[in-house]
Amino acid sequence: MLDDIDALAARVPDGAKVALPPDYSGCAMAAVRALIKRGVRDLHLIGVPSVGFQGDMLIGAGCVATLETAAVTIGEYGLAPCFTRAIKAGTIKMIDGTCPAIHAGLQAAEKGIPFMPVRGIVGSDLLEQRDDWMVGNDPFGDDQGPLVLVKAITPDVTLIHAPLADRHGNAWIGVRREMMVMAHAAKTTLVTFDKLYDGDLLADAEMAAGTIPALYIGGLTQVENGAWPVGLFGAYPADDTHLRAYMEMARTEEGFQAYVNANVLDRKAAE
Repeated sequence: MLDDIDALAARVPDGAKVALPPDYSGCAMAAVRALIKRGVRDLHLIGVPSVGFQGDMLIGAGCVATLETAAVTIGEYGLAPCFTRAIKAGTIKMIDGTCPAIHAGLQAAEKGIPFMPVRGIVGSDLLEQRDDWMVGNDPFGDDQGPLVLVKAITPDVTLIHAPLADRHGNAWIGVRREMMVMAHAAKTTLVTFDKLYDGDLLADAEMAAGTIPALYIGGLTQVENGAWPVGLFGAYPADDTHLRAYMEMARTEEGFQAYVNANVLDRKAAE
């Protein structure tokens, strides 16, 4: 277990391929703020399968070179302002995906195989943009119809926030199974968590199925309310007032920088 959030963020090197969950899952927002404060650069973000507030902040702070995702959205709050500016200005590389393709790519990495077949995107214009995908035939089907062979996606780091972790290094993510696949697929997983579980999560029959074993976790640290302001499933809701304020401020680069100054660089204000 790491001493603090800065020690955890230090394990994400410049240029790393980092998998992030969507806003409704387990977002390690305290770690994102620590990465921005440190000045990490040239990240390749993977939204699993989409990315929201945390991705928008990292893009606005100049931390991202490439974004691979099915969608970028801050839900009911609207378009992600920093992402929108970056796409219009051409300052980040965009790799378009789909929800099933991103999950399939991670599942391939999880299983240690080079690709995973997907049928639903056959005939999509997206195939014209993805030279890393191939179209092949089903060797077992009666009609041997076409399949898209989605290349394995292997993140260098999966970065998540969990409700619980224990002293053995296990982290509980409940029914949010995308985070389990992300952890299995990545070279390492870094976890922030809200509460310390008294005991062994894997030894508890009710908790074990939703627990990422320590085998897949390269570092974790406790940060209460570490998913703020997007909220954490089953624990606390999103901070509506704060998110609306962000959306208003981040409409301009100057406003975004003022937000970062107040909520990232000024650590006491962020806490």
